[in-house]
Amino acid sequence: SEVLLRMHSVGICGSDVHYWQHGRIGDFVVKDPMVLGHEASGTVVKVGSGVTHLKPGDRVAIEPGVPREMDEFCRTGRYNLSPTIFFCATPPDNGNLCRYYKHSASYCYKLPDNVTFEEGALIEPLSVGIHACKRAGVTLGSKVFVSGSGPIGLVNVLVAKMMGAAAVVITDLSASRLQKAKEVGADFTIQVKNETPQEVASKVESLLGCMPEITVECTGVQACIQAGIYATRSGGTLVLVGLGPEMVTVPIVNAAVREVDIRGIFRYCNTWPVAIALLASKRINVKPLVTHRFPLEKALEAFETTKRGEGVKVMLKCDPTDHNP
Repeated sequence: SEVLLRMHSVGICGSDVHYWQHGRIGDFVVKDPMVLGHEASGTVVKVGSGVTHLKPGDRVAIEPGVPREMDEFCRTGRYNLSPTIFFCATPPDNGNLCRYYKHSASYCYKLPDNVTFEEGALIEPLSVGIHACKRAGVTLGSKVFVSGSGPIGLVNVLVAKMMGAAAVVITDLSASRLQKAKEVGADFTIQVKNETPQEVASKVESLLGCMPEITVECTGVQACIQAGIYATRSGGTLVLVGLGPEMVTVPIVNAAVREVDIRGIFRYCNTWPVAIALLASKRINVKPLVTHRFPLEKALEAFETTKRGEGVKVMLKCDPTDHNP
């Protein structure tokens, strides 16, 4: 059962830029023309015959990953791991950076009146933070180290604080990105210059007053993963969110003998209802993440802006009849 949507807001992700520039991410290779975009919201135009929870005119946020079959991963509630999943803008599946788009009705979620289209589009990156912080076990009083202050680092700060983290320290190369992290609730920031991973780890410890139980690594850079292992308290958890080269050299023995759990994440699952509840109740504010807005006609300019690393989240507006920001 599907719905036809008139698209409204679509965020640009680093992966979109990567496919555009390099034509592949790991084993996912662009072989044919592909529509980009997977952080999106829009308005229902038409509903398929079996659809009961949506009607034309409803404003929705779109979850881009839709399982194609009820396999063992779906049965256990971890449908993001299903090997045959459809995912917007992952080859060969088209994304939703277009005027009209058709999607599985079950993966379109009605937005309450007080949640904007833009917030609806930001549920996708926010979901990465929700899934990562859940996998990390962030809880009341946690001390958390977030590595990397791009959009994903920032949503992890937002979610970690929301889930009860007592203190969050974040690192990045860019002073302006760290300033944004402060805005969204980071307690401490470290601008990394040319410190060794051990030096970064000891800076994290001295700012927090202890080693963090949880590290969320959002860069995929080898030196940052190394710093993540050194920084994490014995018995703690390191979650790897950022993806870099396929092979990475890390101090695995250090992690092993200190019982540091290393966990991966792949996208997210079961996060849209949670995110919508948080946005509707104003418990979480994602609005500061959007720094640039472009009409669909200026998509190239928007992609160039993202590629240059300007601002935080660049948002494209697909509906020419809508003149709201």
